[in-house]
Amino acid sequence: MRIKHIHMTSQHQFESHIKTVTWANGVAAEMEFLMSLTRSMRCVLALAGLAIPSATFADGLIRDGVGAISIGRGGTNIAHFDNGAVLLDNPAGILNMPTNGLFEAGVDVLITDQRYSDPENNNIGDEPNARPLPHGAALFKSDDGRWAAGIGVFLPAGFGTDWDLVNPIFGKQQYRAMGVVTKIIPGIAYRVTDDLSIGATLGVGINHLEFEGPFTGQTGVLAGAPTLFDLKTTGAALVWSVGAQYRLTENTMLGVTYTSESDFTMDGQLDTQIAGLAPVPVFSRFDAEVEQKYPQSVGAGITHLLAERHRVSADVIWYDWSSAFNSLNFKFTNPDNPLLAAALPPTITDSVQQNWDDNVSVRLGYEYFAESGDIWRLGYVYHDSPVPDNTLTPYTDGILQHAVSVGYSTCISSWQLNTGYQYSFGDTQSSGQSALVGGDFNNSTLDVNAHWLAVSLLKTF
Repeated sequence: MRIKHIHMTSQHQFESHIKTVTWANGVAAEMEFLMSLTRSMRCVLALAGLAIPSATFADGLIRDGVGAISIGRGGTNIAHFDNGAVLLDNPAGILNMPTNGLFEAGVDVLITDQRYSDPENNNIGDEPNARPLPHGAALFKSDDGRWAAGIGVFLPAGFGTDWDLVNPIFGKQQYRAMGVVTKIIPGIAYRVTDDLSIGATLGVGINHLEFEGPFTGQTGVLAGAPTLFDLKTTGAALVWSVGAQYRLTENTMLGVTYTSESDFTMDGQLDTQIAGLAPVPVFSRFDAEVEQKYPQSVGAGITHLLAERHRVSADVIWYDWSSAFNSLNFKFTNPDNPLLAAALPPTITDSVQQNWDDNVSVRLGYEYFAESGDIWRLGYVYHDSPVPDNTLTPYTDGILQHAVSVGYSTCISSWQLNTGYQYSFGDTQSSGQSALVGGDFNNSTLDVNAHWLAVSLLKTF
């Protein structure tokens, strides 16, 4: 049923205001809903698998918010407790949701607009596409309000580019790269005092990396060798987080959170053509292993209800890019070309410099709670680009600096429909003398813009 507006004089009354559904008591209704949650979570897991060909980016390669509610208010979520992505951003928040349970499923759609230039390519645009990124979570709280638990599927990080560019050696080629991180995270939370809750998640991260196009060997026996790569790898890693929320006053909540580094070792296959070993490029297929890390982060947030209908929030998050994106490391074995098997060592290693810088994300959000029960949102995000000029390439696109967003929620029957739009942009970034071997990206420029369209359905019970 739709919840009518009520006069709010405290944060506790506000929590009642954001409830969207009241379920009748009874075991039969509860069991029916739990069965529907199970079916829905299976659908979300299946959609996450289908979304592997997609890609995302924002703060470096970490998204500025997951889900329509968070996206609409500038990605702020560390001190909140009104959506499924709280499990990702601060697991302590699942204990402060105003009802005994919450289910949310949605999809965020990414549309990019990128431009690249170098001496062989003048202001080339990327291939247009729309990339759907599903997410979902089911959260439950004990009747006494001391414990909460949940599970969620999220795609919080990655990158994606697709170009048709002229290479000085191979001519016109497709330059395509894609990396997607999916997190499947169970979580738990405990109420230490009436005002303090703590929480943690422990789950699995899945990283899928594809890389296709011209590549110059950087280190080892193939250093300086021009090649054409077609690499596909996938791997898993343990991921975890801890967080806390503290109710400072009836209208103010504080939050802190730590998210672990995701250290992936991915296995797969490389098809490559190597130039310079014979009159024509030599083809071979290798077994491939790639090591890639996504950064640890530390964040703090605050949300404050003022003037009964208005809420403001802010998050500040530090990302440890310098430890994670120092280099991208490859290992290739078992070539199926006898010539290369005889001429090259059994294991070929290579390492690509990245040398990214740490950065800090500042996220600001505003929400207006209309008398009708509808909610309107605004948001803004700022962070520096962590990508150094001298390792800039068209294969990674994590140079965005700003994002502005709007959002809207309304009730339809027993569900809350949430929508959000985010526009991400930044300064054009240029490389003079590239630090990468081969000079492929000397005197290049990259400009990136992105549009996010987000929608979700949420039910409380």
